[in-house]
Amino acid sequence: MTEQRAVRRVVTGHSADGKAVFVSDERVAPVEPIMTPGNSFHLLWGGDAPPSYPDDGSRPATTAYFPPIGGFRFGMFTLPPNASRSGPVDDVDPAVAAAEFESLLPGLASHMEADHPGMHTTASIDFEVVLSGTPTLELDDGAVVTLGPGDTVIQNGTRHRWGNPGSEPATLAVVLIGAHHQRVTP
Repeated sequence: MTEQRAVRRVVTGHSADGKAVFVSDERVAPVEPIMTPGNSFHLLWGGDAPPSYPDDGSRPATTAYFPPIGGFRFGMFTLPPNASRSGPVDDVDPAVAAAEFESLLPGLASHMEADHPGMHTTASIDFEVVLSGTPTLELDDGAVVTLGPGDTVIQNGTRHRWGNPGSEPATLAVVLIGAHHQRVTP
């Protein structure tokens, strides 16, 4: 793990007699694919079906980074400064890096446009909150907005890409909810 620290995840549930209890309190380390140096993803919670209460504190099973219709995800991601993004990692076999990326973040790469790096569209409604840094959000028409700590974004299945023109990493918290999308298959 690089300088990015693990995030504390506290989960509540119910005891056998219906009382609220803490069922899990642990640190979740970020996923840091070698294919995208400086990027990190905290996969904090999610499910592939409508939510129910996992009273034992276990994270529901998921099959892909983005949720299916009715599924949901909660996590964080960190973007390195644009100036530190150097493209492919030296001394790394591209096939090995791609396989590792797919195993850590299943399905994420398939949403990325090869001819427009970082651009992607998902069948989800995304709620993002900037925790630190100054990330940018670019839409398919080239419109860009610069965000700062505390700013929020509601992403309604639009084509977009994230950037970070700042000198420090930018971290965002995100909730993804699977939704019907006419042009994207979850």
